[in-house]
Amino acid sequence: MNIMNFADIKAVITDMDGVLWRGDEPLPGLIEFFDTLRARGVPVVLATNNSSKSQADYLHKLAGMGVTGVVEQQIVTSGTATASYLQKHYPPGTRVHVLGGDGLRLILRNAGFIIVPEDARVVVVGVDFNLTYENLKRACYLIRAGADFIGTNIDATFPMPDGLAPGAGSLIAAVATATGVTPQIMGKPAAAMFQAALDVLGTTAEHTLMIGDRLNTDIEGAMQAGLKAALVLTGVTSLPELEITGVQPDGVYSGLPDLLAAWR
Repeated sequence: MNIMNFADIKAVITDMDGVLWRGDEPLPGLIEFFDTLRARGVPVVLATNNSSKSQADYLHKLAGMGVTGVVEQQIVTSGTATASYLQKHYPPGTRVHVLGGDGLRLILRNAGFIIVPEDARVVVVGVDFNLTYENLKRACYLIRAGADFIGTNIDATFPMPDGLAPGAGSLIAAVATATGVTPQIMGKPAAAMFQAALDVLGTTAEHTLMIGDRLNTDIEGAMQAGLKAALVLTGVTSLPELEITGVQPDGVYSGLPDLLAAWR
């Protein structure tokens, strides 16, 4: 496995699903990871393509797993990135239809948008763990009627304790296929999410480490943005997949304990 040099790392951006936990199961090294960063004075931002939860939801989840001291500002999601994009391109009060989770609806509502079932100016599609055919059909009808189409992220799968489940990218692909409309994508590997995290950290890309489990979003996006990139094999990407791809991270680790052991 690739072993990286941690000497110049001043801050960390980490993915959550597949790095810190799988579903509701914490992964080994979770608490030690945060304790180590805190002891070394290394700031951290949690950046996830999962748009189903709000920042408060993630704080609650972290606390339930024994991790305290994280604040909402340290959590950047494709949902918060979507809200920022909408605020820059649409006036407050714009009617938005959401095919996604309640967390995404809350983020967009708090950003000043009206969440509606019909007559939408914008349709936002994210991961929806309660998806029905009727909901999928409604989103497609609205886009065909002229609503702008925004996707939270391109993750085709979502790591769960029992395996890989369909992610937001799979739902976005279904809507794109049915409508013939290409969406505007917000989350990783787009540079906007990495820049949002760097803005919170107050560090430069070359001194910041991205930890992720997915090559085409976490790792490729980080490297394109100029960050160091460490892949952990506890989520989506397997070692055989890594060996046949052109995307090669700075370091590869079996999980957080392996990464922490290398970062001495």
